[in-house]
Amino acid sequence: MNLSIFFEPLPEELFGGTDKPKSVGGYLAPFIHSFPDWRSAEVVLIGLPEYRGTPDATDLTYEGPNRIRQELYRLMKGTGSWLLMDLGNLLPGIHLEDTYLRLKEVIEILVAAGKFPILLGGSHDLTYGQFLGYEHLSKTVNLVMVDSQPDMAHVEDTAPDQHHLHRILLHDPNYLFGFSHIGHQTYLTDTTTLAAFEKLHFELYRLGQVRQQMQEMEPIIRQADLISFDVSAIRHQDAPGQATANPFGLTGEEACQLCWYAGQNDQLSSLGFYGYRPEFDHRSLTAITLATMVWYSIEGFYQRQGTLDFHSNQFLRFSVGFHDNPNKMYFFKNRQNEKWWMQVDDLSGRRPSLIVPCSYQDYLTAADGEVPNRWIVMQARL
Repeated sequence: MNLSIFFEPLPEELFGGTDKPKSVGGYLAPFIHSFPDWRSAEVVLIGLPEYRGTPDATDLTYEGPNRIRQELYRLMKGTGSWLLMDLGNLLPGIHLEDTYLRLKEVIEILVAAGKFPILLGGSHDLTYGQFLGYEHLSKTVNLVMVDSQPDMAHVEDTAPDQHHLHRILLHDPNYLFGFSHIGHQTYLTDTTTLAAFEKLHFELYRLGQVRQQMQEMEPIIRQADLISFDVSAIRHQDAPGQATANPFGLTGEEACQLCWYAGQNDQLSSLGFYGYRPEFDHRSLTAITLATMVWYSIEGFYQRQGTLDFHSNQFLRFSVGFHDNPNKMYFFKNRQNEKWWMQVDDLSGRRPSLIVPCSYQDYLTAADGEVPNRWIVMQARL
């Protein structure tokens, strides 16, 4: 399919060249005069200048994706081949729902072709379009969202960017296997929403937990098929360019750490950054923060290891027995990067065993005779 019909080219005066050949801008192929051959790329950038999902969508600056690009292009290229292409900005549909469907079609094509799209939004409700792109891939998916609060407001009296998560969870057909929310702040979050998520066996990690146990976030991100990152999860000091700026939140360094984890995830097939409002971004500080986050995502992508064979010499296998149970729990440790995995057997016997990401702490918990919470949650989803 000709993807070029969905995109508008980038302005030549901004992206027509670079005076630093070793910079990101010197290595990627942007859509300026002719649409690049995306089939020869590994990572593709897509701008989403769509804000109709916000409650104050009038008189906005729609240059958010381009502002992020300007800062990203200036950064120095990292390791790896960096086969990176910038497809330009997605043309908004006549209606907001049309934009969702356009984004759905683009994501579906790119993911099916094995490309890694990075989305530069745009309001956070565009996550719904990103999610729709997985509907026809004949598989269930895991969604990880980084946000200051779950967007689960009542549909009838709120803007789409405040209830899009509600639409995702109720979408039919249901192909969402797991959902994890990272970085919510308790004083911004309805306790009934948290209780409902726990009943659905979703994993929620408040800001304090993320900050105290950053390494424990790595297995959560490693099991994601798609990730949605709202800039509101970052504190105002590092990202003032947002509609609901807050003095509390992730630091820029912590946000980059999560993006590094995301890039390294072999399973991750799309990553979206949302909520950037350039009209609030004095001195482009937020654009710089987001550009650096994108840089770490791409750099992490080129540290991926590919297909994992848990029966090869690449992994050490550990078995943990329990004194009152004849069954054993199995763990695998990657010799190269020391990442841990855990085997979860379906107790009903209806499904084959799963090997899922875990942490070293999960292994220590099992070795002490306790069942790790991660195993319990995964067992409940089977």
